[in-house]
Amino acid sequence: MKTMRILVMSVVLSLSMSAMCQTTAQMKSKQAKATLKEKASKDARKEAKKMEKEGWQVSPGALPLEKQLDRAYMYALDVDDDMNQLYILGEGKSVAGNYDAARIQARELARLEIAGSISSEATSLIDNMVGNKQLENEDAASMTTMLSESKTIFSQKLGRTTVAVEAFRVLPNKNREVLIRLAVKSADIKEIAKNAIREEMEKRGMKMSEKTMEMLSK
Repeated sequence: MKTMRILVMSVVLSLSMSAMCQTTAQMKSKQAKATLKEKASKDARKEAKKMEKEGWQVSPGALPLEKQLDRAYMYALDVDDDMNQLYILGEGKSVAGNYDAARIQARELARLEIAGSISSEATSLIDNMVGNKQLENEDAASMTTMLSESKTIFSQKLGRTTVAVEAFRVLPNKNREVLIRLAVKSADIKEIAKNAIREEMEKRGMKMSEKTMEMLSK
């Protein structure tokens, strides 16, 4: 009897979970359809028109170019209550004999551009540490140089990135040129920058004050 009760409860739970998944999927489907029906912003439509004249197009099944550009603008303009930007965007373009090769290269270039933002964030943090006398000028200069040359490493440390725009065009020589714009949360950028400074200070055997540790762990 007890076994039968457990079995019934398991079936009921399984059916409930299945119903929830279906409801979530239906909601996402409705949201996607609503997004398609919404009119893109004037700036997005204008840029899309210009790009299409230059031969840019999107893959079958992808969002229209103007909708993708509109999404990129929304990422760029998204701010928190203190007007801090919530996302950082990076763009990459690449040409290759086939679409996949060009896409991989364009994506990596976009990631490297975002990695430059990590270097800038790290430099800003170091300048702040110098201003608060948490770091000597000589150490700061050395660390800034090292971090500015770490774009490739930072690119590898980037976690989840969102493709805001992906378009391509066929060149006269039949090669494919691919354009990709990626969006990454600013919070992730700051976290990578702080970890890089922390790791570099530990590597150099530099003692961190309580204030420094607090700043790098916020």
